[in-house]
Amino acid sequence: MVRRILIDLGLCDVELGILFVDDPAIQELNRRFLRRNRPTNVIAFPMQEGEFSVLDPHLLGDVVVSVETAYREAKDFCLSRAEALTLFMIHGILHLAGYDHEKSRKMAREMELKENELLKMVQREFPLRSPKKIPSRDNGPTR
Repeated sequence: MVRRILIDLGLCDVELGILFVDDPAIQELNRRFLRRNRPTNVIAFPMQEGEFSVLDPHLLGDVVVSVETAYREAKDFCLSRAEALTLFMIHGILHLAGYDHEKSRKMAREMELKENELLKMVQREFPLRSPKKIPSRDNGPTR
């Protein structure tokens, strides 16, 4: 799925990392790197710009998605949990590809249109389903 998204963006020869974490982990990253002491749905760490750009020209960067925040926000976007995780992953990948919704309304609209286009493509080519219940780490497997 990620490879298909990258191809659609014209990024055929790149690598990226995707990490799914809980709210405390993403809050710590958000506080440490963006000076925002709260959880968020996704953070992108681009490696093609700034001090890390000399490491490897094929390394696009890393995307960190909060599973807990994605699950909470799924209802706001009228998406399943799997679709919400995918949407935020796409959002992070778009940031790595140079999209930035914070610079202008025009860029925000372009990014939103591309997100929707990619999410529809993923839904069509990779049908997404969410589990009915996620097993709790404390209570063992769900029956």
